[in-house]
Amino acid sequence: MSPSADAAAPASTSGPPLAPLIAAQLNFLLSNPSLPVKVGQIWSGCRNGRYADRFTLAIPFCLDYVYWDFLYNALYPKVAPDVVFGPGDEEFQPLVDYDDAGNGDKSCLAQWDFCDPRGLLNLVEELRLLYIEYQKKQVAEVDDTRLKFEVDTVLAKEGIEVCMVPLTDRPDEVKFAVPLLDLDLKQLVPGCPWKFPQKIHLQAIFPVSRSYSSVSSAPRLKLISTPEMKSFFSVDAVKLPAWVDGMCMAEYILALEDDLNNQVVEASASIGSRRRFIEALAPAFGRPLEADPILCRNATVLSISGIFTFLVHFIIPLQFPRQQPILTLQSCQHCNSQGIPITSSQINDYPWSPRWDPTEMVERIYDFLADECQNFKKFCSDGVPQTK
Repeated sequence: MSPSADAAAPASTSGPPLAPLIAAQLNFLLSNPSLPVKVGQIWSGCRNGRYADRFTLAIPFCLDYVYWDFLYNALYPKVAPDVVFGPGDEEFQPLVDYDDAGNGDKSCLAQWDFCDPRGLLNLVEELRLLYIEYQKKQVAEVDDTRLKFEVDTVLAKEGIEVCMVPLTDRPDEVKFAVPLLDLDLKQLVPGCPWKFPQKIHLQAIFPVSRSYSSVSSAPRLKLISTPEMKSFFSVDAVKLPAWVDGMCMAEYILALEDDLNNQVVEASASIGSRRRFIEALAPAFGRPLEADPILCRNATVLSISGIFTFLVHFIIPLQFPRQQPILTLQSCQHCNSQGIPITSSQINDYPWSPRWDPTEMVERIYDFLADECQNFKKFCSDGVPQTK
């Protein structure tokens, strides 16, 4: 395993380019967002070689990454690559296991076609699935009664991943990555731009205990979602249910999914509330210049006070209307010394109640800005550099 998912770096652009046949396969892999692979180092196996022919891939696994080196040969680019797995995975020998089971002919390597740009993608997907099974076997062999029970009760859940986390300064740990909520979020968010299913996972990390204890320690728990989903629903704001002594993970997951399902449905309803707020801006401020039409997270209106013209930017939080929008004013007539329009600091100290209807919310903001814009106008005038 990698030390951190954030450590996965973009592809290096220095050095010779990849051989064309190899580059075609790598580009096809990277264009497939269903498996968000990242490229680390790219290099050549030959000193002063014309083409690079090997690279490190960071492959998502168990809410982290594993790093594998794929070694082609620029002199023979039609040949399938060798693969070097990461430290600690010396016992992972998927092709040997395939042959021992008599399934060697089922591997994509047995039908390797250098003209097919999907070759590398198929190989990575195949090896990743075999690695998932390898890690499940590693965990199943742990001498810990409680973990054996957890493995037996939850590993049947579709999409679950598990791995050993070897540590030097304390007992080893086992990490579970459990997919939650089999919901079609595209139905909850009409018109959403997500091309692929958005996921929420429960990460549970158990310490390995080789001694019997009547009271097992609770696992470390954390919710993790795909980055795009955070614009719709923030898992960081979810309060996880308490882990009760004697509880097992299968039981905990049921309680968590019930609670999480209600919160996701509420987040979907919040989109409607935000949309009604944006629609209520028009009678007071005029039609918004810009607005988020799908998630309704922001809007911008043009406002005028006398001869002073300024923009009002609304950032509408996910927890709307419990949390009020954040306002930022931007002058259309004043710039700083760098030529950038002058803006106010964020404003959220205006009158607000989540019980008001959208029309009253907007009217209160409008009345507040009638006075606040004078303060902002003075701030802009004081901030404009004087010409000599």
